Formats: sequence, C-alpha cells, structure tokens
Amino acid sequence: MANQKDNKQLLWQYAGLATQLLISLGGSLYIGKWLDRQIGWNRAILVWILPLVVLLATFIKLILDTSKNK
Repeated sequence: MANQKDNKQLLWQYAGLATQLLISLGGSLYIGKWLDRQIGWNRAILVWILPLVVLLATFIKLILDTSKNK
C-alpha cells in the first residue's frame, strides 16, 4: 500500500514537471518572438535561444532533484 502511494506521488511530481516545462517553453517562445520583433532582427535568434536555456535549466533541475545525494 505504501509503494502505491509513493508511485502516485512520483507520478504527480513528474506531471507537474511536464506542465511546468510546457508552460515555460511556450512562454519563452512568445517572449523570444516578441523580443526579436522589438529589436528588429530579421532572423529569429531569441526564439531559438530562450527555449534552449529553459530546456537546459529544466534538465539541470531534474538531475539535481533525482540525484541520490540529498
């Protein structure tokens, strides 16, 4: 019974992480597009850079959260 409770808690934790990732990626795409337009660049530079930074930060957070040295 305790194992099933731990599995549900882990499922909700990863579901929250996935939701956070989707929202932050969408936000970074929107902000990157807006900033590219404000700066007046012809190429979409920040539309690529900001989501990559979000992905990198998310992977670092995931690695730190799942490390065994707590």
